[in-house]
Amino acid sequence: MSDISNIWFVIVNPTAGNGRGKKKWSKFSRWLSKAGLEHIHVFTKGHGDATVLAQNAIAEGYRKIITVGGDGTNNEVMNGIIGQTNVSPSKIIYSIIPVGTGNDWIRTYNIPRKPKKVIKIIQAGKTTYQDIGLVTYYDNGEQKRRYFMNVAGMAYDAVVTKASANKRAQISNKLFYLMLVFRCLMNYKAPKGRVIFDGQIDEDHYYLVNVGICKYSGGGMQFVPHAVPNDGQFALTIARDLPKMQVIKATPMFYNGKAGEHPRVNTFFAKNIQVDALTDEPIFLEVDGEFLGGTPVEFSLLENALQIIVP
Repeated sequence: MSDISNIWFVIVNPTAGNGRGKKKWSKFSRWLSKAGLEHIHVFTKGHGDATVLAQNAIAEGYRKIITVGGDGTNNEVMNGIIGQTNVSPSKIIYSIIPVGTGNDWIRTYNIPRKPKKVIKIIQAGKTTYQDIGLVTYYDNGEQKRRYFMNVAGMAYDAVVTKASANKRAQISNKLFYLMLVFRCLMNYKAPKGRVIFDGQIDEDHYYLVNVGICKYSGGGMQFVPHAVPNDGQFALTIARDLPKMQVIKATPMFYNGKAGEHPRVNTFFAKNIQVDALTDEPIFLEVDGEFLGGTPVEFSLLENALQIIVP
């Protein structure tokens, strides 16, 4: 067997893409071998498992990691890479074979959805570095930390994520998801909060507060169209409270990258961001499509922390 540092450690989420991870793994493995990419694999068994598997693999000496899964598994593996202390995270080479339902992170890099094409990209071995976000938040009164690599969403974005958390099987149905989004909107009351970023203070009732490293979230929406993944700063979008019919009318702007042109939406760049609720109710938080908790929330940036395979 080759030097362990040259072997790809593959973390497969068998439930990703409604079971596609498990069903297609044998085929993916054959393609990896045919491409000359020596590898071993493990299947995740539950929530958070991918983080531990990544940490253990690095401790054993693996330096190349592939995720077979969606955005959730992607985030877990990245948390394992960034959170471990055996080696500088930037020394790890990371890639993903996307089989999830959203696959938002890959959009920024134009990574194809077809696994066979992705494996050719992995074989070519071109890498770049991207920034990673660290968010500190509260969950049931306990302060916690989480790394994220794509987009963090607060207020309405997090409310939808929380509502969909126990309905993952149905979320792949676009009609069901749109109905869920509409129901959340009809019941939504924009919370009053405070956003502090690089010395500026903003107070208002917020429809959305999004903090981005990459551009796409929510199945292709661009809440932070100005995000650049390696520029050493967050892209910040603040959308202020709107009448519900105006929200529906403005929705296409969040898909076509023109959100910042709306008069009730402001875009900024910032290195440090704090968000607090100005009422007794917290403003909720999700990162990379996973609901976490709520305010008070603080974002900080780790520059060029993750080395990734790109086309």
